[in-house]
Amino acid sequence: MKVIPSCFILVLLFLISSSKTNNPEKKKMSKEQTFIASIDQGTTSTRFFIYDKSARIIGSHHVEFTQFYPEAGWVEHDPMEILESVRSCMTKALDKATADGYNVDSGLKAIGLTNQRETVVVWSKSTGSPLYNAIVWMDVRTSSICRKLEKELPGGRTHFVESCGLPLSTYFSAVKLLWLMENKEEVRAAIKKGDALFGTIDTWLIWNLTGGVNGGIHVTDVSNASRTMLMNLKTLDWDKETLKTLGIPAEILPKIVSNAEVIGKIAKGWPLFGVPIAGCLGDQHAAMVGQACRRGEAKCTYGTGAFILLNTGTAPVKSTHGLLTTLAFKLGPKAQTNYALEGSIAIAGAAVQWLRDSLGIISSASEIESLASKVDCTGGVYFVPAFNGLFAPWWRDDARGICIGITRFTSKSHIARAVLESMCFQVKDVLDSMHKDAGEKGEVKNEKGEFLLRVDGGATVNNLLMQIQADLLGSSVVRPADIETTALGAAYAAGMAVGVWKEEELFALGQNIKTASIFSPKSSVEWRKKKVDSWCKAVERTFGLADLEM
Repeated sequence: MKVIPSCFILVLLFLISSSKTNNPEKKKMSKEQTFIASIDQGTTSTRFFIYDKSARIIGSHHVEFTQFYPEAGWVEHDPMEILESVRSCMTKALDKATADGYNVDSGLKAIGLTNQRETVVVWSKSTGSPLYNAIVWMDVRTSSICRKLEKELPGGRTHFVESCGLPLSTYFSAVKLLWLMENKEEVRAAIKKGDALFGTIDTWLIWNLTGGVNGGIHVTDVSNASRTMLMNLKTLDWDKETLKTLGIPAEILPKIVSNAEVIGKIAKGWPLFGVPIAGCLGDQHAAMVGQACRRGEAKCTYGTGAFILLNTGTAPVKSTHGLLTTLAFKLGPKAQTNYALEGSIAIAGAAVQWLRDSLGIISSASEIESLASKVDCTGGVYFVPAFNGLFAPWWRDDARGICIGITRFTSKSHIARAVLESMCFQVKDVLDSMHKDAGEKGEVKNEKGEFLLRVDGGATVNNLLMQIQADLLGSSVVRPADIETTALGAAYAAGMAVGVWKEEELFALGQNIKTASIFSPKSSVEWRKKKVDSWCKAVERTFGLADLEM
């Protein structure tokens, strides 16, 4: 019998041991890791992202959900379908991360939440069932309520601006709640019985995620509350005088909390049971955090609509040019409050969806860039997507969409390019107002004296859109490597609340634009002025068209 040398046995054991520890999948599962997740509940889809400590996505999933249009100008969502979309995204993102070897179950420290703002739900406290579909932010059924209030209130359209920073508009949550109270017997009865709960989408989700009828937590955050028209911007609490004037009972409203604090834990029956929900922000405020916008810096998120926010620091700035004074973020119960000027655009990416779904000009949203690139101009075509009126800086709910300048020469490529231009013109309108309101001291510029616009959102993958935007602005546009800054901002807030990240660290990370794409203007001042003048004429032709509807 041959004896194997002991030194050979030692080498063999070492090789076996090394092969086990060098397996990257085994390393991932055995290594202690830290993760933060975020729910991103948007207007047309829901997403769930899981991040590692370097803010790198290690698992994600998204699903679209149904849009309901019961009448012209009405837009609704099924709150129960939204809940199920969240459950599905959480489950599938977790499955993907686990399949890639990440032990998320043991390493997930907190979940952040961000959501479509202003959309409202009223539900039964005892059954957990919605009393009506969610009325979506862009819905305009409340036009008559707004006009009635304008006539009755001493301050007219701006009656509540001093307290909440917002004008009377179909856009905001309060008038949607009034419509439900006036038109739905189920809502009136539940309020009378003390069984009704009101909230924006964040409130609806948190209540359900933390237990629902079995002890669900009824809260909203300062950013979502600031969009209801009911929160006082200075006290950060529900404004008693506004509630009294509108006849809204305080008992149905949620408690207001900061954007970064532990709110409650995920209840049994949901994926990730026991994980704390520790951050909550409206989608545009979350994007400001994700883009690390300090005082004097602005970002624009291109989604269903487009939303430009400029951080004005720790004091609210009143707009005299059609913008909204709103809250930016408050990253902790004891943190300073940052405010913002905002310009909201109702229809941006939704116009591309309209080309796809209603006209059939494209079969997918991504096709619009190649189609529009086939021509170098719109051929004199201007498209104004005032489908449900115009938001900032015009605020005309009587406007309706138009496409003008059409000739026999016009092709679908010209129309596609005009749709892209319409998004950029609207952003320019808002930024022009923003520059006037903020003034030189209220904006941060680079060494070249340029005001840089930070951009994010799904539409920003379109390079042609970004170049058109830079050309129309006459200044550079900065697109980060990760364009999903809304979800990232919610994750940052949750991570700060549980000590995974510090605020200074995150804002330093966000300021790094080395990996960003920068689009610089190539147009002349003369070209820009001519285009803008023609656009303004087109916008004016949309006014009053709603009055022609039969």
